[in-house]
Amino acid sequence: MELEFFLNRLPDITALVVGDLMLDEYLWGEAGRISPEAPVPVVNILREELRLGGAGNVVNNLRTLGVDVEVAGAVGEDADGLRLRERLLALGGTDTGVVTVPGRCTGRKTRVLADHQQMLRVDRESVVPIPEAAEEQLLGFLQERLQHCQVLLLSDYGKGVLTKNVLTSAIRMAREAGKPVLVDPKGGDFGKYRGATLLTPNRKELMQAVGGLPVSDEALRSAGRKLTAELELEALVLTRSEEGMTIFFRSGGELDIPTQALEVYDVSGAGDTVLAVLGAALGAGLAVSDAAFLANLAAGVVVGKVGTSVVAPEELRAAARRRSGEEAKIVPRSALPAIRETVHHRGGRVVFTNGCFDLLHIGHVQYLQQARGLGDVLVLGLNSDDSVRRLKGASRPLISADERARILAALGCVDYVTVFDEDTPLELIGALRPDILVKGGDYTAEQVVGRDLVESYGGRVAIIPFVAGHSTTELIRRILRNGEDRSAKS
Repeated sequence: MELEFFLNRLPDITALVVGDLMLDEYLWGEAGRISPEAPVPVVNILREELRLGGAGNVVNNLRTLGVDVEVAGAVGEDADGLRLRERLLALGGTDTGVVTVPGRCTGRKTRVLADHQQMLRVDRESVVPIPEAAEEQLLGFLQERLQHCQVLLLSDYGKGVLTKNVLTSAIRMAREAGKPVLVDPKGGDFGKYRGATLLTPNRKELMQAVGGLPVSDEALRSAGRKLTAELELEALVLTRSEEGMTIFFRSGGELDIPTQALEVYDVSGAGDTVLAVLGAALGAGLAVSDAAFLANLAAGVVVGKVGTSVVAPEELRAAARRRSGEEAKIVPRSALPAIRETVHHRGGRVVFTNGCFDLLHIGHVQYLQQARGLGDVLVLGLNSDDSVRRLKGASRPLISADERARILAALGCVDYVTVFDEDTPLELIGALRPDILVKGGDYTAEQVVGRDLVESYGGRVAIIPFVAGHSTTELIRRILRNGEDRSAKS
């Protein structure tokens, strides 16, 4: 299981986090009356809490998962700067890469909450770019520490630490060192992130970067494809709140990952969690699609908490258990390129077969088991109800595509099921580009749809003999015969 591989690898990973460090202050209380001085609620404060925010929340997420972290940023020569350093040290790391800038205000966001509702937020911060001397200190630290890390994370809150010079130099150094570099972006100019491995914008940030409104689904997808290509990214992971995530790959493929949240209380800091888990997963050697799946699980956990929060390994395990089952195996066509990428990333082979599978029987099961044995992942293309009717007649299918997909996904030998509406699976084969294309024994290799395509890129076709005496048509005839016999006897 990718999750267990990921969790086992975490203690061996060191991440370098660079960005805008700040404090998140929470004042928890009760609001029972309106002020006599102005039409505002009076909040009686019962509890106070000070947490790491911004890039500090990325650090906190990584440390909670068990990842070693090097951190670089800037604070002011003030009390909050000392408090921030203390909290970094309390996580078991160092503050060596944190530069003190005289005259700068260390960022603090104060949120007043009553009955789990945010009533007010007050910000104290500097948003001016750090001076050149501070840039040189940060870049010197990066140059020294990058070789000891597996991944570089840039957490940009637009507060002046990640200047264009710092960004350009950091991305260049990481790429030269062969380290993946991930960016949580901010602002309208994404050109400064050119050459990064991966960006994690939300919907608003993505549309700001291309100067487009309103935020329709097609506009988002167009913007995602455009920026992935223009910025020479390996991938762009778009976070879409209640709609989950969409990954745009350099190859042009896209993958939608539905949200995993059971309840949403507060989205504050969810982007930090996504960046942290994506970075740790890529640092552990996972493919982008697997990394995004884990990050989506983690985001679903933290949005169920109030305030900037973190996710622990056991919380990820619990979220994965909720996600397991046959429904996780049923995927749209758009997911097929990412499935291939993930399998090939592990050095595996993708097997594809297709069919109607109406009234599943032992012949089907044995056929699918043999198909799965030819490779490492079996993807099954399932004819839709309309497609079955065109092929088999108006009386078929006997079982709907939704039910057939869930039954097939429940088989251990089937890794993924995707439903198609065409008469042939040629478009699916083109999207997936399997290593092995499998059909049953009533075909010859020359008759198999997609054979020429698969063989053109080095794949092969395999023919598996059907089990004699087993077919859906024969099963239907037997059922009808039995029904007629019972009617005659009665």
